[in-house]
Amino acid sequence: MIRVVLADDQALVRGAFAMLVASAPDMTVVGEAGNGRQAVELARSERADVVVMDIRMPDLDGIAATTLIAADEDLAGVRVLVLTTYDTDDNVLAALRAGASGFLIKDTKPAALLDAIRTVAAGEALLSPSATATVIARVRSVPDPTPRPSLGALTDRELDVLVLIAKGHTNAEIAESLVVSPLTVKTHVSRILAKVLARDRVQLVIAAYEAGLVTPDRL
Repeated sequence: MIRVVLADDQALVRGAFAMLVASAPDMTVVGEAGNGRQAVELARSERADVVVMDIRMPDLDGIAATTLIAADEDLAGVRVLVLTTYDTDDNVLAALRAGASGFLIKDTKPAALLDAIRTVAAGEALLSPSATATVIARVRSVPDPTPRPSLGALTDRELDVLVLIAKGHTNAEIAESLVVSPLTVKTHVSRILAKVLARDRVQLVIAAYEAGLVTPDRL
């Protein structure tokens, strides 16, 4: 069962999401939070797999809460799925940089939300090329103040893998494209994560954009 915490300051929204998640046979809601601080506490106390996180909340907003979750070694297995009203929201980029595993627009269809929860719970990034282009295009105009390791330590093959990750390819698709086994791709991804000091594939996508390996017009 995927253990889900729902964080939104609107009780009606939380209630609707809770009913939806409860309808899925492979998920259960283990907590509801009205602000980011409660979300962090519930993620820890309930051993959540996924926190569905609104950005704008009182006391502690979704970005700050995501930052706390991503920085806590005890919560290394927790994935954050950010919900936003607009996919052009600058805060989405900040949330992804903070460690969120993806984002969705609040008017997403119910089935898509459930699929998104499954995707991030499995450790994958919820960043399709079309959705990525809208937000990540702002990377160059909104520099990340956090120092990042350079990509100079990556091998040529690891750079190839990173480019395909940034374009939204799965491990299976990367394996087919590079004519290697999925296990080999998984090994490359693990090494890239370690060298770039990235939490997950989302941060690898951002690193690729920041380094200029991929641009929205080259997806």
